[in-house]
Amino acid sequence: MQIAMRKNKGLPNGLGLLQVFISLGALAGGLGLVLEPSGADLGMRLETLEHSPFFSYFVPGIVLFLVNGLGCLVGAAASFSRHRHAGEIAMALGAFLVVWIILQVYWISASHWLQALYLGLGFFELILGWWLRKVL
Repeated sequence: MQIAMRKNKGLPNGLGLLQVFISLGALAGGLGLVLEPSGADLGMRLETLEHSPFFSYFVPGIVLFLVNGLGCLVGAAASFSRHRHAGEIAMALGAFLVVWIILQVYWISASHWLQALYLGLGFFELILGWWLRKVL
């Protein structure tokens, strides 16, 4: 029983740390895009969006800031506090991040190492959320 309790502590804390990491990147990137919708401050070009439904980075910046940024902070708080829905929250956030990156690659046809990193982190968050759902 004691060993099972120790294992359960590590999973929510590890998931919470992952969510904080994702959140920090999304908050910074989203805020940068909202404040400078041309993307110039982040080294991005508006021409990259020509095959997307967006004319500037403003709307993607808001979504990035709110869902992946603030959403992951809420998810982290749920994970750290072992909230009974922390697993479901993490699964939803992880799935959103995976879809976000897939659409990003589809629309802008760019391949950057950060896309691969965050795609992997999204899958990892989804899997950890599924696992946490089973143990809480």
